[in-house]
Amino acid sequence: MIKLLTMHELIGIFASITLLIYVACLFHTKRRRVNLPPGPNPWPVIGNMFQLAGLPPHHSLTNLSRRHGPIMTLRLGSMLTVVISSSEVAREILKKHDAALAGRKIYEAMKGGKSSDGSLITAQYGPYWRMLRRLCTTQFFVTRRLDAMSDVRSRCVDQMLRFVEEGGQNGTLWNTVVFTARYSCTKTIDVGRYFFLMAFNLIGNLMFSRDLLDPDSKRGSEFLYHTGKVMEFAGKPNVADFFPLLRFIDPQGIRRKTQFHVERAFEIAGEFIKERAEVRERERSDEKTKDYLDVLLGFRGGDGVDEEPARFSARDINVTVFEMFTAGTDTTTSTLEWALAELLHNPRTLTKLQNLLRTYFKSPNQKLQEEHLPNLPYLSAVIMETLRLHPPLPFLVPHKAMSTCHIFDKYTIPKETQVLVNVWAIGRDPATWVDPNMFKPERFITDPNPRDFKGQDYEFLPFGSGRRMCPALPLASRVLPLAIGSMVRSFDWALADGLKGEEMDMGEKIGITLKKAVPLEAIPIPYRGD
Repeated sequence: MIKLLTMHELIGIFASITLLIYVACLFHTKRRRVNLPPGPNPWPVIGNMFQLAGLPPHHSLTNLSRRHGPIMTLRLGSMLTVVISSSEVAREILKKHDAALAGRKIYEAMKGGKSSDGSLITAQYGPYWRMLRRLCTTQFFVTRRLDAMSDVRSRCVDQMLRFVEEGGQNGTLWNTVVFTARYSCTKTIDVGRYFFLMAFNLIGNLMFSRDLLDPDSKRGSEFLYHTGKVMEFAGKPNVADFFPLLRFIDPQGIRRKTQFHVERAFEIAGEFIKERAEVRERERSDEKTKDYLDVLLGFRGGDGVDEEPARFSARDINVTVFEMFTAGTDTTTSTLEWALAELLHNPRTLTKLQNLLRTYFKSPNQKLQEEHLPNLPYLSAVIMETLRLHPPLPFLVPHKAMSTCHIFDKYTIPKETQVLVNVWAIGRDPATWVDPNMFKPERFITDPNPRDFKGQDYEFLPFGSGRRMCPALPLASRVLPLAIGSMVRSFDWALADGLKGEEMDMGEKIGITLKKAVPLEAIPIPYRGD
């Protein structure tokens, strides 16, 4: 017989749990009040979480920083957090204290024994991480390899243009295998879906030399599904991140659900890895490096010295493959969707870019190639301005203090503190940028000291800076302008139902990346020349 609790019993249990959580939070987060940066007064148990309610977190933290300063202390439940909101403090943090703050804050969703250890993004700073970083800079994203694979990127963009022109109605690929089609007779398309397909197939070719999404690839579509679910669950707010006592029970099931899809994605990627390893064994092709998977399989390290493995295990390779897809697809998709949204929202800028692109080539049949990009500075400026206003990771990937450090000889950041760099706020700082909330690509051309995103201009840090800077920047700097330039040149664009660009909803939502709250739907009209 099931005994139902009375209201008094329920209230008593709730009060007891609340008291336990409060005591646990005090035990785990005893605060050093001396020399911490200023910040709003925290509430018992929940800290400053209520002050962040109602707005996206990058907006809330920007508003709080206006009252409490560009370096600010918050307590999110039990998690001590320092937020950086100005270029001056970012320079101090990321240049002078880069090593001390090179740790990573790992959230509960990615704790499962498979998805954080050995990861370039989430691994703690140390010998193994340095080896992974060295591999990226000397093998994956080095100029010679990127040049050699330019045709792969061009083919993936051409494929995207073909699917856009066909309106997503050319068979099972869009309607059943990958996405549920929602197209009208006017051929309105969900633009972000096409950018996502392009990015996913691009990573598939870089890793495996093959399209993973095509009508005959059931495994590819399953891999897409599971990686998408990982990004969905990992981007959800999780109370277990803020209250240590709840980590053991995973009350929202976020860690359990995330790790289930991680394991399924690992199984599928493992099949591709096993097949390639068998081919290499048959062909004795250890010395050949055709794609990133070949690099990983052919790696020979330091015989375990200084924590560097002699070879990568199957699990190590799986982590890297999985990370390439999750990190590369979502950030690329969000940036490209925001770029086209801003161009549609600012029709004069769209027209200017289209005219420049269409007059640059003598024939409308001539394709935009990466070799043309240096001669098209306004196209690059459009990407730069998009990244300024809409950095894909508004706080980058959260840093963690590996040791206690002292900022400006004034403030103390204790060991284990989470450090958030609000690059969204820095990119819109009126002390740095004229008309900071306006989309004006010209600022990156007319400014006598134009800033770039290579990590040395602390007023503009969409890819971060220092040791933990995004290693894929050389790839992104090629793919982003090529993709958006091709879409703008190949199509005229209209919004459904006669909506004007100025009337678009430009609201934001944040999960893993910063996305449009309302996905961009538009009508592509193929451009055939004058």
